Amino acid sequence: MTLRLGYGTNGLTDLRLDDALGLLADLGYDGVGLTLDHMHLDPLAPDLAARTRHVARRLGTLGLGVTVETGARYVLDPRRKHGPSLLDPDPDARAARTALLVRAVDIAAELGAHAVHCFSGIAPAGDRAADATTAWHRLTDALTPVLDAATRAGVPLAVEPEPGHLLATLADFHHLRALLGDPAALGLTLDVGHCQCLEPASPAACVKDAAPWLRHVQIEDMRRGVHEHLPFGDGEIDFPPVLEALAATGYDGLTVVELPRHSHAGPELAGASIAFLRAADRTTRSEVTTPC
Repeated sequence: MTLRLGYGTNGLTDLRLDDALGLLADLGYDGVGLTLDHMHLDPLAPDLAARTRHVARRLGTLGLGVTVETGARYVLDPRRKHGPSLLDPDPDARAARTALLVRAVDIAAELGAHAVHCFSGIAPAGDRAADATTAWHRLTDALTPVLDAATRAGVPLAVEPEPGHLLATLADFHHLRALLGDPAALGLTLDVGHCQCLEPASPAACVKDAAPWLRHVQIEDMRRGVHEHLPFGDGEIDFPPVLEALAATGYDGLTVVELPRHSHAGPELAGASIAFLRAADRTTRSEVTTPC
């Protein structure tokens, strides 16, 4: 199975969205991980419906698939990174994040996206009420309306384990599934680099273990114990086994390069990244088909 490769717009923030999409199509990408942010399809600015229709037409013209990502750093609060989160002690603040995610689901449905990505957030420092039980209760309560919207729209919600967050590991994802009663609309965003960073199993093994719940995949290089998204070849991951494992799962969504701190070199890295992944994919296929 040929992997469908995408590139995240959070790594192309110095480009206008139309220009970024054109670049990715020209480079041969199959799709885009579209982070809703002030510079790329701002979810809070006026005329959202018209702007969303324009992006849908642009994607269609270019033949690009899309995943909607919601990891913009300051889209809700210009002074707090990723704030407010789904774990905020203020119920109105949590509701603002929930509303943003519901809006993301609506945008995803309009764009024909194959998933909406999100993460739990970090429990706020100094929140004495936020013991583990309280934090998980806040998360499930805040996600329920989003899952209801995802069910109505037919677009899965793909929650990402994020180092340092309440939901940080694959085990935490399964804990969330159990708390919510394993709803059909709940899926997983697997970040390959995060597996290298902190999971006990190898990235390839994580892919195999996560296969039944995979709805979105992010990929980049990373080192053990260091949460830093790196260009391919700058970290420690052996990619051919990861790509082989992905192909074996039957996952047919996008595998999106995630380099959010490299926008200064976005166009060059987008080109280098697809070349690297295509070469690693060819290596995998050669090893599979070559007789012993």
